Amino acid sequence: MKFEENMRIHFIAIGGSAMHNLALALADKGYTITGSDDEIFEPSRSRLANKGLLPEKEGWFPEKLDNNIDAVILGMHAKADNPELLRAKELKLKIYSYPEYLYEQSKDKTRIVIGGSHGKTTITAMVLHAFKQAGIISDYMIGAHLEGFEVMVKLSHNAHYMVIEGDEYLTSPIDPRPKFHLYHPHIALLSGIAWDHFNVFPSFEIYKKQFEIFASSIVPHGTLVYCNEDETVRQIARNAPENITKVGYSMPESFLKDHKTYVKAADEWFSLQIFGKHNLLNLMGAMEVCKLVGIDNLTFMQTMTSFRGASNRLELIAQNESTTIYRDFAHSPSKVKATVEALYSQYQDRNLVACLELHTYSSLNKDFLPQYKGSLKMAQKRVVYFNPHALQLKNLPFLLPEEIKSSFEDDSLQVFDDINELLAYLESLSWKNTNLLLMSSGNFDGLDLKRLADKILLTSAS
Repeated sequence: MKFEENMRIHFIAIGGSAMHNLALALADKGYTITGSDDEIFEPSRSRLANKGLLPEKEGWFPEKLDNNIDAVILGMHAKADNPELLRAKELKLKIYSYPEYLYEQSKDKTRIVIGGSHGKTTITAMVLHAFKQAGIISDYMIGAHLEGFEVMVKLSHNAHYMVIEGDEYLTSPIDPRPKFHLYHPHIALLSGIAWDHFNVFPSFEIYKKQFEIFASSIVPHGTLVYCNEDETVRQIARNAPENITKVGYSMPESFLKDHKTYVKAADEWFSLQIFGKHNLLNLMGAMEVCKLVGIDNLTFMQTMTSFRGASNRLELIAQNESTTIYRDFAHSPSKVKATVEALYSQYQDRNLVACLELHTYSSLNKDFLPQYKGSLKMAQKRVVYFNPHALQLKNLPFLLPEEIKSSFEDDSLQVFDDINELLAYLESLSWKNTNLLLMSSGNFDGLDLKRLADKILLTSAS
């Protein structure tokens, strides 16, 4: 058998967010890494270049593959007719999807997989934060940058645990299974289920079925940790295999004082830097997971007092005494609703401007848009932005402001399809005792958030 340090791995579509992080992790493990892509953007480009892994030219080069390659990892960005993929098949090389290779790397570890329509990244981040503070060595894969962690993927020889953010989206261009079906967890968590990925799962029942399969993939005598406050999740837990342990979690006892959330656990009160009902549920889920690996509730909560969240998850951009500006990855209806309600509840003495960018295929689809009904209603001013070019790229028909207002059932909704007009509108508002929440899985077409924040804070202070 070949020594791991001599393994040669080739990445098809190495520039993707997940793919380049896996490439970096394997390079750190001592593997020889090559790769190709037809477009590589920042920060992937710089991070690959710093490790000497950036391809010399963009494009596909079948000649890079030969019989000395031990494995090929195929990214979602590649197509089924990719020239390098065809060459790999011709040479009968081992071809893995991203999740397949993560499983391959974790076969001898205790796999902890965090699943659900929302909260996956935050719960995974909480578990990893607690592990680090408690001195537990773990490999991991998470879909966001975390404070105190240099990489988004870590693979090693000595870790006993592998903590994985379990995405329900498709595995690869040649494998339509959801990623989290491939991990076979020893400990699994389900946070909540709300219809998403309309382009892949055209009905809620089809979408829900993926989580049922996930629960059934838990290894015998494993454990399912699940949110007791989500009826769909409770139903899946009831019907999950009888040869696993099932542990439910619910909202903790808490109170709010001076824009700060306090939670009771282990008969003590703890001040947190996170807030919102959804995050308190995330906290309880993470606590149950950590308890299963030997971290008691008191120790867990002590570690959580320093947890500030994952990047772009209710992330604080700027603030003064009158105004606070947050951004969040929220894009699906349930995430948008939960995030808006969290800000409204935390700052009931201030007005809230909630601004949502429609960026995903689902959010830009006329048939799915009505799912957003009422998701912004807690905000005093409600704003939606979309770029018409995004519709063209996704081969979707043009959206009219009236159609969006009708779907949200909100005649006072402000709708923009020009980023400069959106910026002008936000800069024209009065920001005294008012917060701003920017929500998107994109980046508002490169909007300079620092410049906007500086201008808003200057306005609110005057």
